[in-house]
Amino acid sequence: MPEKNTKSLHKRLQLQVLSTTNICDEWCRVWRIYDRLLPTAFLLGILLFLLYFVTLAPPLNFPGASLVKVEKGETITSVAQTLKAKHLIRSTALFILIAKLYGSHGRIVDGEYFFPSAENVLEVGRRLAHGDFELVPIKVTIPEGSTTYQIANILTKKIPDFDKQGFLEASQSKEGYLFPDTYFFVPGEEPILIVTTFENNFKKKLDDASTTAQLQKSGKTLRDVITMASLLEKEANDTESRRIIAGILWHRIRIGMALQVDAVFPYIIGKNSFNLTKADLKIDSPYNTYTNKGLPPGAIANPGLDSILATLNPIPTNYLFYLSDLHGTFHYSKTYPEQLANQRLYLK
Repeated sequence: MPEKNTKSLHKRLQLQVLSTTNICDEWCRVWRIYDRLLPTAFLLGILLFLLYFVTLAPPLNFPGASLVKVEKGETITSVAQTLKAKHLIRSTALFILIAKLYGSHGRIVDGEYFFPSAENVLEVGRRLAHGDFELVPIKVTIPEGSTTYQIANILTKKIPDFDKQGFLEASQSKEGYLFPDTYFFVPGEEPILIVTTFENNFKKKLDDASTTAQLQKSGKTLRDVITMASLLEKEANDTESRRIIAGILWHRIRIGMALQVDAVFPYIIGKNSFNLTKADLKIDSPYNTYTNKGLPPGAIANPGLDSILATLNPIPTNYLFYLSDLHGTFHYSKTYPEQLANQRLYLK
C-alpha cells in the first residue's frame, strides 16, 4: 500500500510539472508575439503622429485671436490661399478636399470667421463649410478720462483686426462724447458702429431725468459742461475735489480770469504738470488755458458721469487758486500770495 501511494504521488507530480511547463511555454509564445508587435505598434504610432502633424495639425505659428473674412462669391481656392497666408492651415489642397467633403457642391459660407485659438484643418474646413462663424463678443473696458486716441489703442489691443485708422476718422470731433464704460464688441466690428455705440451710451447716461434737469438749471451748454468735465476728470480723482475745483474754475470764467489748468498740456504736448517749463506755458494753442481765457474749444478727454455731475454741481467757495501736492492732496487759497506759499510748502 505505501508503494502504491508513492507511485500515485509521483504521477501527480509529473502531471503538475507538465502542466506548469505548458503554461510557461504558452506565456513565452504570447510574449514573443507581443515582443514582435510592440515595436511595430510604436513605429506605427510615430508615423500616424507625424502624418497628423504634417497634414491635419494647425501650423505652429497659428495666430491667436484671428479673423478671416470670406467675401460673397469668393472661390474656395482663393479662401484656401488666404487661410494659408494667415498661417491657419498647412495645405491648401487638403483644406479644399475637407471643405468639399463637409460642404454642399464644394461651397463655403461667406462671412467673417473668428479663430480664438489654434484649430486643425478638419475643424477649419467644417466651420467654413457650415458657416460656423464663432464671433464671440469681447469685453472691453474704457477708463474714465481716456482720450479718443487712447480708446483707439485699447480697442486695437483687445479686438482682432480692429480698424484703428477708420475709428480715428469716424471719431473726429467726438472727443468728450465717447462715454467711458464697459462694452462688448465682436471681432472685426465696423469702426462707425463702435463710435455709434459710445455715443448712444453717452446720450443714454445724460438723458436721465435728474441729469437733464441739472443741465437745464445750470444754464450752460452741453459743450461747455463736457469740456469742463474733461478738465475736472484730469485734475482730480474724487467727487468733492472735483466739485470744489469746478466752483473755482466757473468763478474764474465769470471774472474773466484765465483758467490756468495744467491738465490741457498732456493733450497738447504730452507733458504733465511736474515736467512743464515756463516756455510750455506760453505755447501757441487754442487749448492753452494760460494764454487764452475761458474754456478750451473742446474736451481734452472723455469724462465719466461723476465729473459731469461735479461740473453741474460746483461747490461755491472764496477760493481762486488750488494745487495738488506730490501725494495728490489738494490745497486751496484765496489769493495769489497764498498760492505761492502753498507751492513753496507742498511742491518743493
